[in-house]
Amino acid sequence: MATPAHVAIIMDGNGRWAKARGMPRLAGHRAGVEALRKTVRAAPGLGISYLTVYAFSSENWSRPKSEVSDLMGLLKMFIRRDLAELHQSGVRVRIIGDRAGLQSDIRG
Repeated sequence: MATPAHVAIIMDGNGRWAKARGMPRLAGHRAGVEALRKTVRAAPGLGISYLTVYAFSSENWSRPKSEVSDLMGLLKMFIRRDLAELHQSGVRVRIIGDRAGLQSDIRG
């Protein structure tokens, strides 16, 4: 079977995963980010040229304010920690969709 050139990932269920294990939802979101980091780094070696990540739906804005803040904090952490290295590796990151609710330092 040939490796697909483009893979799409829907980040869903991280909070439920954590809750089922007696952990706070944020721990699940953090685990999801770490899994995504590993996936992004592994993709080129697997022959995957394009990744699309669906990470935050419009319905997520209706979550508790503290959870939305935690999710935005994880996105900011990704930008600070990983973005420059990804660019140096030839990875282009684009935030698409309705970015109106995002803070200016995330909006891109």
